[in-house]
This record gives sequence, structure tokens and C-alpha cells, in this order.
Amino acid sequence: MLRLKSINNMEGLKVYTELGDYYGEIEEAFIQGNKVYGWKIKATPNSLLAKTATGAKKVMVGHSYIKAIGDIALISKSIVNFDEPKIDSEQM
Repeated sequence: MLRLKSINNMEGLKVYTELGDYYGEIEEAFIQGNKVYGWKIKATPNSLLAKTATGAKKVMVGHSYIKAIGDIALISKSIVNFDEPKIDSEQM
């Protein structure tokens, strides 16, 4: 069964990565014609976006990176660049 969700109800929807990390909240949808082509996601305290995008308060994410929308939005893990932790040999 197809469940439809109004664009008006998307503001404030929490966004998580496929890996389960809290990424931020949807602030706005960008629509061209009758299709969504992008989402403005704002960094909130303790969000992955706030930790990784230093200085950025909001980012624009193409709709193709959104995997699912329901009670939350799931975003592709490929949108997030994770740096491998560097291990200092002196710490070991």
C-alpha cells in the first residue's frame, strides 16, 4: 500500500544516515515543476552534520541521496565523508 506524505509535514523531520547516525533535520524542500529535486537540511546540536561540516549551519542535499521518508528520513551513507581515524603509534 502506498502511503503519501505532504511536503508541508516535512519541516523538522529528523534525518538519519543508513548507518543509523543522526544527521540533522529537514528545513525545506526544493521543488521544480511537480518534482522534489533537493532538501535543505539544518545542523542541529549533536548532529553528524554539525560535527563534520564545521561552520556550516545548513546543507543542500539532492533528492537522489534520500533513500526513504516516513517517520524519519534516511539519507545515503555516500553523502557523508568519513575520515578514517588516525592512530598514533605513541598512543598504543
